[in-house]
Amino acid sequence: MASSSSIAVRELPLFPLPEVVLFPGRPLPLHIFEFRYRIMMNTILESDRRFGVLMWDQAQGKPAAVGCCAEIIQFHRLPDDRMKVWTLGQQRFRVLEYTREKPYRVGLVEWIEDHPTDQDLRPLANNVSHLLQDVVRLSAKLTSQEIELPESIPDLPTELSYWIASNLYGVADEQQSLLEMQDTAARLERESEILTSTRNHLAARTVLKDTLGNVFE
Repeated sequence: MASSSSIAVRELPLFPLPEVVLFPGRPLPLHIFEFRYRIMMNTILESDRRFGVLMWDQAQGKPAAVGCCAEIIQFHRLPDDRMKVWTLGQQRFRVLEYTREKPYRVGLVEWIEDHPTDQDLRPLANNVSHLLQDVVRLSAKLTSQEIELPESIPDLPTELSYWIASNLYGVADEQQSLLEMQDTAARLERESEILTSTRNHLAARTVLKDTLGNVFE
């Protein structure tokens, strides 16, 4: 029988990306042009098509310690040996140590998951869903555009928390913090705070727009 450590730990090629945080179940298209990463992708395609995506921490000058495994779903080779790759996020992992640095990083990683809980997370997930709908509705009103949420938004609390985190824009550090959390309730609560703040900001701008519109009519 295999030991638990042999199941939970493995070597993984690592791909650091600035300002990019991948979450489980979420797509990530990539354009591979650097020579070392072309080597990496060709090697991966000959094995299990999996590699790790890590956010490059520009302040620290090194990759984050926690990332998400990506699986290559589809790829297209370009004439000059560049490559377009479509990937899907799988399990999260923590880097234990780097086993190789050149031509690309390879690390020994352990898989991580959210801690199990007896708490009913559905009310919290429903609240976050309603806040998201409010944000979309106010954004549509403010920009005078039709904005609709996709029908494919997950219902399950953990998957929903990943979906929302992956769709936060311009806040990579916040996304990294959400990725590293191993408590679904804590992740949803933080997303509730973010969405509440965004909703209140949009609501205030909408009132101002309506007021100014009435003044100039």
